[in-house]
Amino acid sequence: MEINYSVEGFKEGQILLINKPLHWTSFDVVNKIRISLRNHLGIKKIKVGHAGTLDPLASGLVIVCTGKSTKKIEMLQGKEKEYIASVQVGATTPSQDLETEIDERFPWEHIAEASLEEVLKTFEGDVEQVPPVFSALKINGKKAYDLARKGEDIKMKSRIVNIREMELLESHLPDFKFRVTCSKGTYIRSLARDIGEKLNSGGHLTGLIRTRIGEFNIEDALEIEEFQKKIAESVTN
Repeated sequence: MEINYSVEGFKEGQILLINKPLHWTSFDVVNKIRISLRNHLGIKKIKVGHAGTLDPLASGLVIVCTGKSTKKIEMLQGKEKEYIASVQVGATTPSQDLETEIDERFPWEHIAEASLEEVLKTFEGDVEQVPPVFSALKINGKKAYDLARKGEDIKMKSRIVNIREMELLESHLPDFKFRVTCSKGTYIRSLARDIGEKLNSGGHLTGLIRTRIGEFNIEDALEIEEFQKKIAESVTN
């Protein structure tokens, strides 16, 4: 995707594909871009936003919009997503990923690769999913993860999400990796939990990479350092 690295270009509106590093928030990415625009191009006031949050413990594609292109954020958020997920069966965590410690262990030795593939396929289509309590969803005006971290007992309402495709990529049980193509609002952490339960075990997410949002692919994304270098070079050229 061509990027116009000028003041006018960013104000008129750019759609930037960024490969978010592990442990960064999506806001960290937005903030770095905003600081780069200010420091290198002298743009003090400009709208910058991302089209879909990616958890700190996940890496991969984040779409960042600037200027007038921020009007496209809602449309971009609604696009289909693709992820590569790593899961470990035989154990669960309260956050359904590695943010929290293992709270319960289950047998997993009965799981065969063939049954794992069969179970993954049962999740294709419209499925009812209960979002994780460690999420940014609001409950009575407060973020669920704030309440969860305080130890409050909260109940999340289920909702229907669409999973178009599930594909097993690697299996070294109790660990395995799969590719999933899904609708907006799908929590892959909750999917890991539900897969574990359907395998008569437990499960939690150990790694996640977002590889696609609609027609935008991670192969076309810039590392944040690469973006900073390109914008600095645009000033000297």
